Amino acid sequence: MGSIKRKFGNNITSGKFDATDLTGTIPASNVANASLTSVTALPGISGDFIQTVASDPPAPSFGDVWYNSTEQKVKLLGLTPASWATGGSLSTARLAGFPSGAGTQTASFCAGGQALPVPLAATEEYDGSTWTAGGNLPAGKENGAGMGTLTAGLTASGSPGFGPINSTSEEYDGSSWAASNPVNTGRIALRGCGVQTAALAFGGYTYPPFILRNETEEYDGTSWVNSNPMNTARQELSGTGTQTAGLAFGGTTPAVTGATEEYDGTSWTTSPGSLNTARASLAGAGTQTAALAFGGATPTRTGATEEYDGNSWTTSPTSLNTVRSYLAGSGNTSAALAFGGSTPPYSAATEEYTGAAPVVRSIQGS
Repeated sequence: MGSIKRKFGNNITSGKFDATDLTGTIPASNVANASLTSVTALPGISGDFIQTVASDPPAPSFGDVWYNSTEQKVKLLGLTPASWATGGSLSTARLAGFPSGAGTQTASFCAGGQALPVPLAATEEYDGSTWTAGGNLPAGKENGAGMGTLTAGLTASGSPGFGPINSTSEEYDGSSWAASNPVNTGRIALRGCGVQTAALAFGGYTYPPFILRNETEEYDGTSWVNSNPMNTARQELSGTGTQTAGLAFGGTTPAVTGATEEYDGTSWTTSPGSLNTARASLAGAGTQTAALAFGGATPTRTGATEEYDGNSWTTSPTSLNTVRSYLAGSGNTSAALAFGGSTPPYSAATEEYTGAAPVVRSIQGS
């Protein structure tokens, strides 16, 4: 007769299937030898069921199951859940600071931001555990676009607190800020992505009168040049990615939105996937095909975290420990950073995100 194999799906006790898993009669049509009418025993758990190995395989695939004969344990490759953990607090609590959007969890900056009575000029640098003082902006400002890395940062526009909208742009070398050419359209609550020599700034609003903006500008390390506008004008959005593969999501239109758009270096395309929790004043991290969105307001403040795969957003089972809006972020979907924000009034909280990762687990032992 042909061999009979049974998938690894029954109860496991002491490395073998128990008797209750094998009661009843197998129909003759299910086996090659029609004279066989019943089965009273099957081999042990390994062999036809799962592979037996003396040591764990060096590079298993997610979901693989094997029996380690040396340890006498059934094992599988699963995932550790994503999580947010508390990091070192900012020296000065603030909201709407400028982040190093292309920074990492162990090397980021937070420049400017709001902490009354006037916007801050102070910059702080994070090394993975502690924030320390960096160089001051030429003047205090908040709620603009922050891009680049710890040693090659960039800001674009924002609010000076009082008076005309700030159209200034500054570059950071890791110790001091230097003025660069201004943006073409000064605005507040815009966002950006990319690096100091190839950045993108988009969205925001101008006043008076209050007008939502969809302008997009590209920076080449010297000057800002207008590009094609966003499909949806909005403010208080978030963004991540690069100048040729950017991502914009969330904001207000003026209604709170979860709309997501992708930039290809020339124009914006609306993604079929919107945030599951529509919100504004949120933060983001990652790339166009692997992004993270967290915090914000719906208008109620939320700590919800979502991951984007280039097509759709999936809500993560983990949320920020400190629920807040107007926060900043950097890093990627494996190791992100969230800092500052409004709780209210101002937050110095820093949180580190660790994405889901493969892990070998024992599911049965002797």
